Amino acid sequence: MRDQIIHMASEMFLNLGFKSVTMDDLALQMGISKKTIYAHFANKTELVEQSTHHVFTEIVTGITCICNQQMNPIEELYEVKKFALNNLKNEKASPQYQLRKFYPKIHKVLIQKTFEMMQDCVLTNIKRGITLGMYRENLEPEFFFRIYFAGVNSIKDDALFPRQYFPLAQLNDTYLEYHLRGIVTPKGRNVLNKIINSNHE
Repeated sequence: MRDQIIHMASEMFLNLGFKSVTMDDLALQMGISKKTIYAHFANKTELVEQSTHHVFTEIVTGITCICNQQMNPIEELYEVKKFALNNLKNEKASPQYQLRKFYPKIHKVLIQKTFEMMQDCVLTNIKRGITLGMYRENLEPEFFFRIYFAGVNSIKDDALFPRQYFPLAQLNDTYLEYHLRGIVTPKGRNVLNKIINSNHE
């Protein structure tokens, strides 16, 4: 039952927001009593913490699987982006904003874990791209990873990029293209253009 509660809570938090979903909402959705939920979780904060850990673990597993396929580095970044967006439900209810505002300690831990996961993934991607001649040889991988990480988090800021003007899926596409065009070689640019053109078809 504990795993079922975490799974359902994760779905609801991502779709409706961490603050918006109450324990009553969750109990009603699952057809159980609040008492049953509280038998497994001391309070909502604990449930939020376990739910974010659950979602993070699923995303890490999926991204690791993608990276293990050894596709070309540019295609790999597009596949990772698509997978993450699908699993985060396109963040329709701005759960990152609600998590940061109402559960700052949990948000801080999540950001640190995300940084470490992305550092491993993106640094490997950049170094492999350089080796394959798709990214410029004179890149400083650690610098470009940190710039990329900062941008990925900045575009989630509703105040900076209001959703009515910048739909998240489109914004992610634009930002990834922006990042890649700054680091690709002519060989990499050809690959990038093919991916972009195929995505528009």
